[in-house]
Amino acid sequence: MTPIESITNLNEETVDRIKDLVCINKDSAEGFQLAAEVVSDPELKGLFSRMSSERQAFAEELRTYVLINDEDTRVGDEINGSWKGTFHRWWLELRGTVSTGDKYAVLAEVERGEDSIKAMYEEVIKETSGSSMNDVLHHQYALVKQGHDHIRDLRDAAKAKSN
Repeated sequence: MTPIESITNLNEETVDRIKDLVCINKDSAEGFQLAAEVVSDPELKGLFSRMSSERQAFAEELRTYVLINDEDTRVGDEINGSWKGTFHRWWLELRGTVSTGDKYAVLAEVERGEDSIKAMYEEVIKETSGSSMNDVLHHQYALVKQGHDHIRDLRDAAKAKSN
């Protein structure tokens, strides 16, 4: 008989997917930090810094659950499967874009990265439905989606302003 999953007894698949979220949140935090360092707009600089801190906090919270389950302390060093390639490509394109300083271009790349993290949360929530982690994942997802939508709206406003 399989034991009932709890926060301190997560199944291996759930732990693996949480590790993916740790990694993508760490990468997202680094991306936002990079964007904050190179944009000149003080409002965007502050927004990106706050989002970087939020993503780092998400990664640390999720890492705690992995560690509670006696997993390797080197959590989040790598994203599994196709997510790694998708996020890596975004990361490289963001680095190239932020150097131009173009507000719309930076926001467009950041929003693309937000699409990736939002999609990963949606996938993990679906795959771990019924897990003890659902409340944590849904809470983080709601904030990720809120951040995504805010970035998207800023991108759209920047595009309208430039036309």
